[in-house]
Amino acid sequence: MHVSLTTPALLFPAISLLLLAYTNRFFSLAALIRNLSNDGKPVHSEQIKNLRQRITIIRRMQEAGVMSFALCVLCMIFIYIGLNKTGSLIFGCSLLLLLYSLLLSVIEIRISVDALNHHLKDMDQ
Repeated sequence: MHVSLTTPALLFPAISLLLLAYTNRFFSLAALIRNLSNDGKPVHSEQIKNLRQRITIIRRMQEAGVMSFALCVLCMIFIYIGLNKTGSLIFGCSLLLLLYSLLLSVIEIRISVDALNHHLKDMDQ
């Protein structure tokens, strides 16, 4: 398979927007945690466990996204200096990291939705 210099460059805007979305998720979660700690109300241990799990997943999402971005740049460097086969392999690794990041995003969204459903159930009682 031949990967041209423009192929990995096409991922730059997508990965950048994805990282921005992940950062916004992190900031929203951080604000939620700060608000919970300032309320003075007791927080259920299950809720704390859920928040910790989401923070860990978001961190992994961000790390995988950044590594994907870095490998994309490295791929372009290898293609630029004429090592197309190595560049293609690195590009494949970049795509796998991006896929991993997206899968983690789906898992984090599901955890978030489950937490909201528990909260709604509590409000309904």
